Amino acid sequence: MKDPIIWALSNGKPGMENQCLGLIEALGATPVIKRIDLAAPFKWLPPHICPATLAALAPGSDPLTPPWPDLLVACGRIAIAPARAVRRLSGGHTRLIQIQDPRAHRGDFDLIVTPAHDRLRGANVLNTIGSVHRLTQEKLRRRRRDTAAAFACLPRPLIVVMAGGPNKVYAFGENEVTRLLSGLKQAVQESGGTVLATASRRTPPDCAARLRKGVEALGGIFWDGGGDNPYPDWLAQGDHFIVTADSVNMICEAAATGKPVHVLELPGRGGKFARFHEQMRRRGATRPFRGKLDRWQYEPVNENARIAAEVRKRLGLPEFTSLQGR
Repeated sequence: MKDPIIWALSNGKPGMENQCLGLIEALGATPVIKRIDLAAPFKWLPPHICPATLAALAPGSDPLTPPWPDLLVACGRIAIAPARAVRRLSGGHTRLIQIQDPRAHRGDFDLIVTPAHDRLRGANVLNTIGSVHRLTQEKLRRRRRDTAAAFACLPRPLIVVMAGGPNKVYAFGENEVTRLLSGLKQAVQESGGTVLATASRRTPPDCAARLRKGVEALGGIFWDGGGDNPYPDWLAQGDHFIVTADSVNMICEAAATGKPVHVLELPGRGGKFARFHEQMRRRGATRPFRGKLDRWQYEPVNENARIAAEVRKRLGLPEFTSLQGR
């Protein structure tokens, strides 16, 4: 039996690509990573009118050429048209999974994997609590063991701060940084420990600079995105997580650890994010951050294994363990 060809298709941004990789790894397979963008005017078109053609690919995109994959896992709006084109050009050979609601052409996908808070339902829809990611308990245990010596000199608890930024629902600016730093100062005064903080690509530069200054004033460490990425080690070693309410991905990754996740509430309309936060509170994973580090226990929130099992069942896929994509 030849190894399956499995593609992970996205715009290459970690928040998108990691969801594809998380699902494929949960299936026990190794993907070929395909990073693409759309050329103008295709990149400006909403999915329901963007044609399913590979002519839409922008220069510099990874080639999408035969042999066509047995399975293609795509994530994000940019990947919708090229993924549909590959399925068509393969003559239906390629099984197609779209992560996140495509908002169009839903029948063109064998499966759609999307958070329950998006309220998309259908015969080919699998709902998750939050987003798919690459973390597993085994990965966390291994990294915790392998990095123990490097973190032994830091006073506990390790308080991992993950700051996002403004989006269509939430505001994040100077006022929110002030609240976050004020709460951190109170938490460190009461509990001690070391703050390990980072910002996302959506964090306004002035907010990131102010957060860095405030964290370092507390004796903490701020990662600005340069050099080696400490984020996976922080996830493994963290005792508490403080995450801004705008990021479903970061909250889900933190909740996969089983450690307390404190959410910094932000001004905004809520909507589907409000439904997500209610789900996470009901699961016992999160509580609002108000300057105090509570301790509690809950079952780690990780949908990967359940979703992978359901994908195998619905698509009739074999066990891929130890098989390699090309």
